[in-house]
Amino acid sequence: MSATKAALPPRHRPDDAADRPVDRRRGSTLLRHLAVALAVGLVLVGVSYAVEPFRNFQLATVAAYLCATAGLTVLTGLNGQLSLGHGALMATGAYTVALCQNAFADRGMTGGWLLPLSLVAAIVSTVAVGAVVGVAAARLRGPYLAGVTLAVAIVVPALAVTFDGVFNGEQGLSVPVEPPPLALGPYFPYERWQLWLTGAATVLALLLLANLIRSRYGRTFRAVRDDEVAARLAGIHVARTQVLAFVVSAATAGLGGALLAVLAQSVSPGAFSLTLSLFLLMAVVIGGLGRLTGALWGAVLLVALPDLTHSVTEMLTLSPAVAQRLEGNLPLAIFGLTLIVVMIAAPGGVQGLLSRLGRRLRARRS
Repeated sequence: MSATKAALPPRHRPDDAADRPVDRRRGSTLLRHLAVALAVGLVLVGVSYAVEPFRNFQLATVAAYLCATAGLTVLTGLNGQLSLGHGALMATGAYTVALCQNAFADRGMTGGWLLPLSLVAAIVSTVAVGAVVGVAAARLRGPYLAGVTLAVAIVVPALAVTFDGVFNGEQGLSVPVEPPPLALGPYFPYERWQLWLTGAATVLALLLLANLIRSRYGRTFRAVRDDEVAARLAGIHVARTQVLAFVVSAATAGLGGALLAVLAQSVSPGAFSLTLSLFLLMAVVIGGLGRLTGALWGAVLLVALPDLTHSVTEMLTLSPAVAQRLEGNLPLAIFGLTLIVVMIAAPGGVQGLLSRLGRRLRARRS
């Protein structure tokens, strides 16, 4: 045995130090992700001073949606599970943060540490719901999986109406939030503080997701997505991997819903309808499945589409009833048309198209 080991080149010896560059690469990947996260944080701070308060609020909304779309693109793009119920998972996080903040306010508790505690509670509660749905989803495939997640998207908002003594029915709950710290100054814009809060939470979530995708768990996600039989033969526990993917996706969706509730300072069942779940799925497909940058494009589209719809209705001379009906249905129609065009012109989504253009430009330069 020793002679065989000595005959092997150094890079093939299992006990040699030559097998350890993998650890160094992992360390460099983590450092690179940390550097990118720090750069994004600095850019957000700079942008928050350069734009008006309404744009700060819009950017904060994009950050909140990005948490949900990033988790969904990991679930659908990397693990191959279709979910039509992520709007319900966002509602779970939103109602949890609302209940926690109201409980703190009723007890006279104040302090900047309460909101992070409520966000953590929202993530934990959504993880619990995601684990239950994930266990059921791991046993189902295709339309049966879509049917289960569709039922979740319908049932969860309906529970808020049914138990109106706790969730206040259709009117929803208010979300009391502390003002910006006095250390930032008495006239610090509240919208800028909202962008800082949501930006910090979203950057942290994306940092964890990016490292998860590059880790062993990300490789098992892709293996199960590509071929479940081959993954099972390779020793991967397929059901456990699918449940883990659903739990991770649910955690980020709960965080996104909680951040949306904090931004709006209220939560109601109408804000998390089935339409939101459809929008989330179409957004990640248009942006590019399996890519966090694609999730960013999807989140931007989710925020830009209502403004586009409002601008279109203002340009047309319509009665108030027709304009209201158009604003309610036009976003879904635009999303559907955009999805068809993108799937024909760029099956890999917006990010896939940009990646191909970048490779062609680099090829021409070389």
